[in-house]
Amino acid sequence: MTGSYSRLCRNLEYGRSLLGRYEERVWPGDPAGATRAERTPCRFRAYVADTLVGADLELRASVAADLADIEQQVRHLNDAHPGLANLEPLARFLLRAEAVASSNIDGLVVNVRRLARSEETEREGLPVTDTTARAVLGNVRALDEALTLAADPARPVSVDDITAIHKALLAATREEAWAGIVRREQNWIGGANPCSAAFVPPPAEFVPELLTDLAAYLSGDEHPALLQAALAHSQFETIHPFADGNGRTGRALIQLVLRRRGVATRVVPPISLVLATQADRYVDALDETRIDGSPMAGQLAWVELFLSATGRACRDASQFVTDLVSLERSWRERLGRVRANSATDLLLTALPSLPVFSITTAAIHIGRTFQATSDAVNRLADSGVVRQVSLGRRNRRFEAVGLFEAFTGFERVLASPDSDTQVSPPTRPVPQRPAQQP
Repeated sequence: MTGSYSRLCRNLEYGRSLLGRYEERVWPGDPAGATRAERTPCRFRAYVADTLVGADLELRASVAADLADIEQQVRHLNDAHPGLANLEPLARFLLRAEAVASSNIDGLVVNVRRLARSEETEREGLPVTDTTARAVLGNVRALDEALTLAADPARPVSVDDITAIHKALLAATREEAWAGIVRREQNWIGGANPCSAAFVPPPAEFVPELLTDLAAYLSGDEHPALLQAALAHSQFETIHPFADGNGRTGRALIQLVLRRRGVATRVVPPISLVLATQADRYVDALDETRIDGSPMAGQLAWVELFLSATGRACRDASQFVTDLVSLERSWRERLGRVRANSATDLLLTALPSLPVFSITTAAIHIGRTFQATSDAVNRLADSGVVRQVSLGRRNRRFEAVGLFEAFTGFERVLASPDSDTQVSPPTRPVPQRPAQQP
């Protein structure tokens, strides 16, 4: 453990303990409700979280050591990788994967190939008719917004920043009317009314203070980065400040912390891919942080689960990097000699950023003329590196050969409890391997 981690984790013992409480409230009923349960008044208990600034956890030495070790794993994922000339295409591909998995947790199921095709449609200025893919594209924008806001660590995080992430998430979706609007009434999770709900967040009058405190906590560095990310996420999910999209916004805050603290400088660890595999444990762990009186034991259990998920995401993503390097090497072997910095070379390197593309969007991305890019695409197609996925010569689209298949293998490994589908099959729906081609 580094000296700074030892010092920070020793100091955790001397701060203010986290406290939380349940408050009894009366639900007046909804006269316009469709069922008697919705219309009938009843009593319920809402959870009011304590503020985070100045609060600390008493960590076991093993957890403190894990914080240091797994932070190093995240940093290593962001190091240069032999054989991978540019990390940006990897970063974009893994960010899409994180968006897909985070959305899957919230019931929005779409695979990376389907998302990439919708993303290309959007780049071409055409309407995206796939409503689920459009919602997941909002999650990509929310992650981008979070990472942009984290670019300047000297700039404090504000409540407006949190609402900006939510606005990006819901823009151009059916829920756009609620984008960035902090709730002013009671909400709940599950059930016809708060009296039968699985969880009831704080009453609306507590939300502004709790959000202001959360923004201040996100702006600080009193805790190690991974601890800060875990606590900020659980706190946000407990506040549940929006009508919809709280889970996806809260998971975007994890990446905001890791980028802002300089841990994930370029590549986001796809933590949601692991949490999606452990969805029941994930929900249960968050529930355990909402204990009447002192929720510290529950917070510690959540931190341990979060660290485990982050560590596994980094380890399996590092293996995916190796697979990606091998794939790019096979592409180059098919092509033969490629002149450095030519349109062909640039497009080949950029393929993970553009898993589905048209000649026009590829030309814009690599900064070459339409004709030079067209020649490069033709060469890649003739060599079997890309294939056409739409008919006709106008508005043709192309797809990188082998990229989605490699990701399918990566996703299946992450969905296996033992990281080996031969030992333990995936515990959630994932594409079959090999993936079916159009």
